[in-house]
This record gives sequence, C-alpha cells and structure tokens, in this order.
Amino acid sequence: MAKRKTPKVKDLVEKKITEDQLKEIQQTVSMANQLKLEIGNLEATKHRYMHELDAVNNKMSELNSQLEEEYGKVDVNINTGAITYPEDEQANS
Repeated sequence: MAKRKTPKVKDLVEKKITEDQLKEIQQTVSMANQLKLEIGNLEATKHRYMHELDAVNNKMSELNSQLEEEYGKVDVNINTGAITYPEDEQANS
C-alpha cells in the first residue's frame, strides 16, 4: 500500500496560542531582555570601577613608598597625620 503524499486537510490547519498567552510570553521575553541589558550595563560599570580602583591602589602604593623612604616603616593616622612607629622599629632608632 502506497503512503499518502499530500497531508490530510486537518493537518494543514495552523494551530496558535491565544492572544493573551502570546502577549504574556512577549512581555516576559521583553522583561528578560531588559534585565539582561541592565546586567550588561552594570557589568560594564563594574569593569570601569575596577580599573579606577586599581589606579587608586597603585597611587596608594606609591604614597606608601614615598612615606617609607622619608620616615621609615611607620603607621600614619589618616585622620590626624600622626606618625607612630612600630614597637620593634622604634627600639632600633
């Protein structure tokens, strides 16, 4: 027996979801896309801030080196500028 080459008429009828279901799916996909875009923006901002933080840390290392060169190994109170020497360093001075 030969197989049918043309589909049955009922197979040609296009099946669709309801308009409400379609709208809900579209809104959900749109919300997911918005959130992904926002996450991308946050990651780009984070990346920029990480580079800025690295630059600040490098500057702090330079300042520490300058202070150590001028005053030796010291602790500096960042509120008052007061210098304190570690106990073992002060005993050697």
